[in-house]
Amino acid sequence: MLLTTKFLRPTSDPRAVKRERLSALLEPDSQRRLNLVVAPAGFGKTTLVAQWCSRSSSPTAWLSLDEHDDEPRRFWQYVTGAFEHAGLAGAGELRKQLAHQTDDAFTEAITGLINTLAQDGSSWSLVLDDFHFIQALAIQRQFAYFVDYLPPGVTITLASRTEPPLPLARWRVRRWIQDIHPGLLAFSEEECRQFFHDTMGLVIPEEDVRAICRKTEGWVAAMQLSALSGSGGSAGSGQIGLDERHISDYVLTEVLDQQPQELADFLLETACCPRLCASLCDSIRSAGDSQEVLQKLLSQNLFLIPLDTRNEWFRYHDLFRDALLLRIRQNQPEKANRLWQKTVDWLLAHGHVQEGIAQIVRHEDWPWLARVLAEHGNNLIHGGYHLPVLDWLESLPRELVADNPQLQMLRIWGLFFANRVDTLAPLLTSLEDLLDRHVADSHPNAEGALGLQSEISLMRSYLARTRSDDKSATDLTRQVLKEIDHTRIPLKSVTYYGLGLDYYGKGELAEAEDALQSAVRYGQVEQKPSTVLSSGGLLAWIQYNRGDIDLALDTCTDIREWVDRHYADPSQPRLISCWQNSTLCEIHRERDHPQLAATHLQPLLEHVERGTEAGQHVVIQYVRGHLAFSEGKLQEAIEALEDAAQTARKRRDQILFEPPASTALLARCYLATGFPDKARACLDSRVDSEFTNPLNLEQNRISEARVLVAQNQPERAQEILSALLQPAERNAHNRHLVEILLVYGEALALQNRMDEARQMLTRAITRAAESGFMRLLAEESPYLRSLLLSLPALNTPGTWNSRVRAMLLKHGEATGNGEATEAAEAMASARAAPERAAKPAEPLPEPLSQRELEVLALIHQGHANKEIASRMQVAPATVKAHIRNLYGKLGVGRRTEALARARELGLLEA
Repeated sequence: MLLTTKFLRPTSDPRAVKRERLSALLEPDSQRRLNLVVAPAGFGKTTLVAQWCSRSSSPTAWLSLDEHDDEPRRFWQYVTGAFEHAGLAGAGELRKQLAHQTDDAFTEAITGLINTLAQDGSSWSLVLDDFHFIQALAIQRQFAYFVDYLPPGVTITLASRTEPPLPLARWRVRRWIQDIHPGLLAFSEEECRQFFHDTMGLVIPEEDVRAICRKTEGWVAAMQLSALSGSGGSAGSGQIGLDERHISDYVLTEVLDQQPQELADFLLETACCPRLCASLCDSIRSAGDSQEVLQKLLSQNLFLIPLDTRNEWFRYHDLFRDALLLRIRQNQPEKANRLWQKTVDWLLAHGHVQEGIAQIVRHEDWPWLARVLAEHGNNLIHGGYHLPVLDWLESLPRELVADNPQLQMLRIWGLFFANRVDTLAPLLTSLEDLLDRHVADSHPNAEGALGLQSEISLMRSYLARTRSDDKSATDLTRQVLKEIDHTRIPLKSVTYYGLGLDYYGKGELAEAEDALQSAVRYGQVEQKPSTVLSSGGLLAWIQYNRGDIDLALDTCTDIREWVDRHYADPSQPRLISCWQNSTLCEIHRERDHPQLAATHLQPLLEHVERGTEAGQHVVIQYVRGHLAFSEGKLQEAIEALEDAAQTARKRRDQILFEPPASTALLARCYLATGFPDKARACLDSRVDSEFTNPLNLEQNRISEARVLVAQNQPERAQEILSALLQPAERNAHNRHLVEILLVYGEALALQNRMDEARQMLTRAITRAAESGFMRLLAEESPYLRSLLLSLPALNTPGTWNSRVRAMLLKHGEATGNGEATEAAEAMASARAAPERAAKPAEPLPEPLSQRELEVLALIHQGHANKEIASRMQVAPATVKAHIRNLYGKLGVGRRTEALARARELGLLEA
């Protein structure tokens, strides 16, 4: 809902007076946090700050405020939008979160912006022009908090007509503020001379320059008005007050009335436009010369301010526009209203729907607002603007909504996309009652009202999913598909998305893919980017789990390109999908690109921190935990997965689908940290009957088999895996199939059935290579990784083979706690490999020295290299040398292998 031109710094006029003495005051220093530029209208505040910005090398965010911004959510959306427009990474997602935040204090959002600035580390400048429009005490308190906790190097510049009610005294004591007051802003005599001679191109006698400067006290607006009156010295002798009413009178009598009739008409006719461009002006004037007229106004300095560098968008100086509006409304009220209506019509017709609605709301034309919402509301909601639509509906008089089924359905959709699902049931019942009355009374809109029945059925299907009533959800969805061609609202994309969720919940992946592909196709036809992203994201998630990783990545890329091509509005936050970003994170994690995976995860984490829908919360935390698990950050993974599991239990009634099995991955984390009992308890916390999605049940059973292997019960593990193997293969659950084959092979090896184990593991490698899985193999137990490394199938030439071998060897070394993790893995490996202990160990070709034995013992105790160096009182480099010698004598390459080999040789206790 943001207007891009509010972020554009006014273009500096090369003829304008250069105010070096004031620009120098605005330069940041080590203690400064706030530049306060306060003066009445027309003192050149904006011009000064714009000149300073044009010469500053620091990144600068600009925001021109107006009276509509005096509302906390809108204010902070525009502030974060200004940073986003200026290129601050992460600002766009922060701004999007503000639309969903329910806490009126917005503390989390403001803190997020502060943290983002701190993380960026650049010397940012933020300019807030016309800050006097901000009167709300809530915003003042929030802004004080923002300034109090700004990171070093960030400077805010406020241009305001009045001193804002902020804790300025405290900040001045701390030397945080540079004040530029009217006395400093007032033009000096030399600046007045430059202004008249260079900027305005007038030859004025020196005594007249001094007289005007003295009379106006350096007030540049009054001097400009004097110059524009056309007679230089005589204007200087006129009575020019600092009252805005006098300025308006002067504009009307000495500027407007002095213009040629065609130019004066243009000024009056376009005064209703909050922003100007040639196309808009041509439309409301029924003319074709507006660009030429705008260029003429610009060349004559008639209060026209460029808003871009291409001279396409402009705005009038506020005082000048106010004076023009006053004249046309007094003299031609009907024409003024007609021009305003034509302006709004142009905005609506040219895609500036939000700005057009804002104008209607400002004029409180409620019947027109109701008609516009009925026409554009669904597109706005499905484009991601459900919260503004809800606000506009709230502003309508109750009677306009009470008897309007379309508006009531619009409110239901808005609440649905705002994740306020628990409020919908009574509203749906009320709407159905209203529709029944309209039909019974033969209401004029009775036929159209009947079309809403499909929307109601579709909404009830989603509510049925929250109750895990899959049959009702599917029946209602199929009913909508039968009736859909008779509805006025495009619903096919949303309906097929619901159908895809149903199939996915049943584990029928092929059917789910078909439905979701239809949802994407219809969503593109219906121009619903949010539905396209969600449907395409879930489609890619399924393709990834089926083992079609390349196809999943192509799906994500194609969907993203379509959305960006059709909805690349820099004034709006970038639309993202939980499903799509989660899939991309999983794909890049699986391909061993953790940093790239983290970039797709980061926007989702901001959703979690500021509150998101329960099902999305679980998916995001699951993906977060999986990435941390892959990186060896086991405690971080455990915290994320415990949160996911707890949210899934507590908020089950608010989730439209069964999210991934967090407990299955959590159990693997406990195994990796050496706590199989915790892993067992974690899995036992959910009984099989709780799973409605067979994919999640399958994942949980695989983890159960892993626990049994770790507890040296391979026979019981084999029983579970045998039951899973054929269904996974039959249903093309290829990711699970690879995991089943891997754990099955380990269970067979623990029973000393090595030939069968190698056959099973070779099948796993073949499947993994076909699908492109890599990280999946490296996340298994140390013993299983050693078995994989010994297989001929993995030691043949090939890019995939070489990458997997390297991944298996380096697993855990890249993390900060890698050494401790390897020690834990070594203990697990020792417990899980009894057949190796049964074999006689070959003697070492060269015995270990006493120092090497000391190092080995300290490694066994779980100490890192630095700790070993401290205990032995030697340099870390010496410890590394001992470890290299130790590895060479033992014939190993890692701590895990060194400890396992030492136990075989009896150098350590088993």
